[in-house]
Amino acid sequence: MIKSLPIPILGFAAYSGTGKTTLLEALLPKLTDAGLRIGMLKHAHHNFDVDKEGKDSYRLRKAGASQMLISSRNRFALMTETPESESEFDYLLSRFDTEKLDIILVEGCKNIAFPKIELHRVEVGKPWLYPNDNNIIAIATDEVVPDTSLPQMSINDLEAIAKFVVDYARASKQPSAAKTESAYCDTLSPAFLSVTQGQEKILSLVDTVTETQTCPVEQSYGRVLASDVQSPVNVPQYTNSAMDGYAIRGDDLDRAQYHVVAEVLAGHAYPHALEKGQAVKIMTGAPTPEFADTVVMREQATEIGDNVTFNSASIKRGQNVRQAGEDLPLGANVFNQGQRIASAEMGMIASLGFAECSVFRKLKVAVFSTGDEVQAPGSKQQENTIYDSNRFTIMGLLEKLGCDIIDFGILEDNEALMIDALEKAAEQADVVITSGGVSVGDADYIKLALDKLGQIDFWRINMRPGRPLAFGHISQKPFFGLPGNPVAVMVSFINFVEPALRKMQGEHNWTPLKVNAMASENLRSRQGRTEFSRGIYELDHSGQLTVRTTGKQGSGILRSMSEANCLIEISPSVDTVKVGESVTIIPLQGRI
Repeated sequence: MIKSLPIPILGFAAYSGTGKTTLLEALLPKLTDAGLRIGMLKHAHHNFDVDKEGKDSYRLRKAGASQMLISSRNRFALMTETPESESEFDYLLSRFDTEKLDIILVEGCKNIAFPKIELHRVEVGKPWLYPNDNNIIAIATDEVVPDTSLPQMSINDLEAIAKFVVDYARASKQPSAAKTESAYCDTLSPAFLSVTQGQEKILSLVDTVTETQTCPVEQSYGRVLASDVQSPVNVPQYTNSAMDGYAIRGDDLDRAQYHVVAEVLAGHAYPHALEKGQAVKIMTGAPTPEFADTVVMREQATEIGDNVTFNSASIKRGQNVRQAGEDLPLGANVFNQGQRIASAEMGMIASLGFAECSVFRKLKVAVFSTGDEVQAPGSKQQENTIYDSNRFTIMGLLEKLGCDIIDFGILEDNEALMIDALEKAAEQADVVITSGGVSVGDADYIKLALDKLGQIDFWRINMRPGRPLAFGHISQKPFFGLPGNPVAVMVSFINFVEPALRKMQGEHNWTPLKVNAMASENLRSRQGRTEFSRGIYELDHSGQLTVRTTGKQGSGILRSMSEANCLIEISPSVDTVKVGESVTIIPLQGRI
């Protein structure tokens, strides 16, 4: 969003107590006098109200309006409640009408990547921001800083600061065509892809298997439906009582007492039409007799002999009765093709009387590790070797997805052997996955073998961990070359392999669950790349979802994935998430 803005954006970054608001209050008139039309975004770390208590808009918002728009002759304002999570920076920028502005100024948001002026006062006693933030383009301070080439201004010289902002706005308004073209090409370069670009590119190059099979319902868990499921019956199949009680006629509600003519249990029925003055004692799920369209719950009834009276005057015609076809009418669509079957779907399919369902066949996935340094577990460890963990990690992930796994073991660094194994894997499987040998500087055996067998691209993904990734086809079969580091293998699989496999299995429009949580510790990242940290989320005493890391985040610390119940995703525009700020998490339950 920042790159696509048609007007420049400039922030004023400083620690609390530096006087950002006071400076901007004095600066804005000078900028408007210079002809700039200014949009202002201010970030607050605390709760706030923008209208006064007692005002109509305040009262209506507090009464429950999640969006409150108030308008007058001179201005309008839209106040939106965001109790679930703080609004994203890009979304806030999209609220501005940029056709009527020359520049957007931002107070705060110092952890987000966009151009900023750092404000600094010695008396505040805080460290400098600019040494760790490449987005700071100038500093305004009350001291001289000798060790920087950044433009410097006195924080008390409003004329100098105003001139800098005006010059920046005018210089930024017309980027050269060459610069725009270069940025566009860099963005789409296959050698340096964002996570989203990598995912979209892979998904565009894989197809759903075409073969289907009939599967018994009891063996269908985790399979993907190959055809729609339509109801062959009404659900419920007959009009029935929603609770234990007495069935009476809805056109006969004013009677003092009713004569009980029968008792109907579930699985049985009263074969006669109910007459006025009669009642049938009925159990939950039992069919209601003809003309009996109302059920009074047992707790409201007093039965004496063969008669019953009701101690409530609030009986309504049609209450406590489930109509035939109320949940699903005959012929209604229950599940669509592409639905993955879980326990609830198994029960629903069985409840309709189906013993079998049509599903896509299972994917066959070939897996092997590469490298002379990798040794099979269970053997005596040799010098300069490591036990193979990646292959077992990948097999566990594939098992979770319901794939048939073909284990090719460990391939040594021998080009001829690798070519032979890769050819056999592509013949036997729908997908081939390896780990190791795809990073810059790795031995070239796997790369040479792949180059001779198919079309493989070696990508650098703008993420950590898991930067190196190879993807392509061997004999028209998708190939994934994952990194060698154990955690990077899992993170790369979750981000790139799993979405592709789900599409190949026939699952429609699958996206991973992502939710917002409040950071319970400071989280650091490197701006410009997506960071995936292993995290533990939980609910605090007030019911707020919070998250913290598992500790050290080295890409070889496989134990951290065992301890984690989520990935913490920090976007490329952020370098620090402070305690109490919102961050995106990807829950891992059911996926690893």
